[in-house]
Amino acid sequence: MTRDIVLKAEQVTRQVNSPDGLLTIVRDVNLEIRARESVAIVGPSGAGKSTLLALLAGLDTASSGKIWLAGEELSALDEDGRARVRAAHVGFVFQSFHLVPALTALENVMLPLELRAEHNARERANDMLARVGLAARTEHYPRQLSGGEQQRVAMARASVGQPSVLFADEPTGNLDSATGERIIDLFFELNAAAQTTLVLVTHDRELAGRCGRVLVMDGGALV
Repeated sequence: MTRDIVLKAEQVTRQVNSPDGLLTIVRDVNLEIRARESVAIVGPSGAGKSTLLALLAGLDTASSGKIWLAGEELSALDEDGRARVRAAHVGFVFQSFHLVPALTALENVMLPLELRAEHNARERANDMLARVGLAARTEHYPRQLSGGEQQRVAMARASVGQPSVLFADEPTGNLDSATGERIIDLFFELNAAAQTTLVLVTHDRELAGRCGRVLVMDGGALV
């Protein structure tokens, strides 16, 4: 794998058992994504987009095929090994934010740094919250924040560790259009500043159009 390929999938398939038998969610996917690329994965509901994203990020395991992330072959690692790679190289933003309810905005953003035992976590988290416009909200809990503010916290948490790849699954899906537009702008500002590779799943045509490359999935395959 050449040095500037940060993400590679080779004949990746994901199957699950269902009442109707074996169900193929992702089928024979091959792709290469270079460092600092921005890539949108689009397609109809049920096409396998979110499952593919979870596989690429090491959150799920393929039934067959191989995936490399930042030079590490995820498919050759156990859960502890994949967790180590995720901690070192991955940021993830979910549609439903996935903030820890019992932690303040600041503590949520500090979390990935503390898990890596990095120094000055509080200072870096404060700086990142200021960058996303939440300097006045650091001590607020998720329930005290609007949807747009919660997504900003989630973006700050995903970006604070300077990941090699930032994954996002429908990051504007739970937001109204005006808030979604502001989040999209912020996404690309953060991405450009950190020169991170961005891989996202979206139904939002505007968001997909801002990416350098668009991949279309249907029936579990890239088409």
